[in-house]
Amino acid sequence: MIVINIKKIAAMASCSLVTIAANAAVLPSNQTDSQWYKDSAKLVSDKTQQTTAKKAKNVILFVGDGMGVSTLTAARIFEGQQQTGNQGGEENFLSFEQFPKTALVKTYNTNQQTPDSAGTMTAIVTGVKSKAGVLSVSDNSLRANCLSSKGNELITLVDLANAKGLSTGVVSTARITHATPAAAYATSPERNWEADSNLPAEAIANECKDIAYQLVMRDEADALSVALGGGRRNFIPNDVTDGENKSGRRTDGVDLTAAWTDNLSNSAYVWDKAGFDAIDVSTTDHLLGLFNSSHMEYEADRADDTAGEPSLTEMTSKSIELLNKNEDGYLLIVESGRIDHAHHSGNAYRAMMDTVELSNAVKAAVEATDPEETLIMVTADHSHVFTIAGYPKRGNPILGLVHNVGGDLAIAQDGKPYTTVGYTNGPGAVVGMRDDLSSVDTKDKDFMQQSLVPMSSETHAGEDITLHATGPGSDLIQGVIEQNVIFHIINQAQTLGGTKY
Repeated sequence: MIVINIKKIAAMASCSLVTIAANAAVLPSNQTDSQWYKDSAKLVSDKTQQTTAKKAKNVILFVGDGMGVSTLTAARIFEGQQQTGNQGGEENFLSFEQFPKTALVKTYNTNQQTPDSAGTMTAIVTGVKSKAGVLSVSDNSLRANCLSSKGNELITLVDLANAKGLSTGVVSTARITHATPAAAYATSPERNWEADSNLPAEAIANECKDIAYQLVMRDEADALSVALGGGRRNFIPNDVTDGENKSGRRTDGVDLTAAWTDNLSNSAYVWDKAGFDAIDVSTTDHLLGLFNSSHMEYEADRADDTAGEPSLTEMTSKSIELLNKNEDGYLLIVESGRIDHAHHSGNAYRAMMDTVELSNAVKAAVEATDPEETLIMVTADHSHVFTIAGYPKRGNPILGLVHNVGGDLAIAQDGKPYTTVGYTNGPGAVVGMRDDLSSVDTKDKDFMQQSLVPMSSETHAGEDITLHATGPGSDLIQGVIEQNVIFHIINQAQTLGGTKY
């Protein structure tokens, strides 16, 4: 009969750990010679040498709309699998995933466990959590009720930066009047009031202004220096046809693109790639670019756009170039808005492409700025019910069918194969018999992943998202934080003067 002395084994293990800690030479060569060992040891060693300044001249905040943790994981593998020499994709990093500071962020709204973009971005840019559907007004306001929002308007990071004499910019691949970018510069009890034609009688009677109007009709001292995105229809009258043969939606007869150039000095308005490329930053102080009637194209489809659109990277780079003319500094908010839309459509390919393009834009921003004076932050507003499942072998195409470690095709209990990525709910839901994907190219950009619960549009998810940062003030980013803390980190780093204790 064998008697096991647990206390003796524990003591021996403890002694062994102490010995290893005291003398690393006891580790066998097959451990210390491993590239995994060397790379991770160097990473930790490098971190001990890092120092971070406290104050930032410039701040660039990137927001991947709907970019949850599973999206980051899948996108890094997706990008890695397109690179020559990458072993399988899993070891790849998106550019910002190598930033030295990271935190987890709670995303709930004051009235919703799983949030929307309006309430989450309101928290980020005002320091105050609020309801779903409202833009930079407190949760004392009733959604879609103009009168209730009066006196409940909140001051945003853009307002504070302008008041300090900094230049400000907002960039998005969605409509620039869509919820996430709009919260940065507008106050509204309803995110859908993008043009005056969206305003109900109550809002008009109580003198609420639409979001597009609020973007353009700001005093020059408070005006954005850069506003780039989609949503052209919300800025032009409904009897006007734009350069892509699309009609406007304004019923007040006001052409806000003309108002931009009329009201602001050294200003320019562009609507296509050629106009964007022709902009002389040295002579332009206020740039409005509206590159689509509605949202800009997905990165996967951008090359097919009728008039041509700049990429998120190109818009980010030109914005930095223009904003950098202000010696006092700037605040730039950049949204990759269509990650969210692709997920809502149950289309992982386009979500991956837009996430990789966001990573490219962040890389360009890092290369174009001084790390000693620019705080760069990357986060999301919320997640999606996007999953990575099964036991695929390493290097298995992230958008492909699951193949086990031995290489054989994984088969579910219904006798059919399944994909690595999918959705808990959405338009790809299986009703009745599940389709056999054996002969389907699940890596095609138009493939809709299968999901569980049938819905016309896949939904947001409620789990925490990530915040990545580098530069002065980034040492404030750690732990698990409420989403509204992001406002205070920027405010503290850039000394905007908006924090009271």
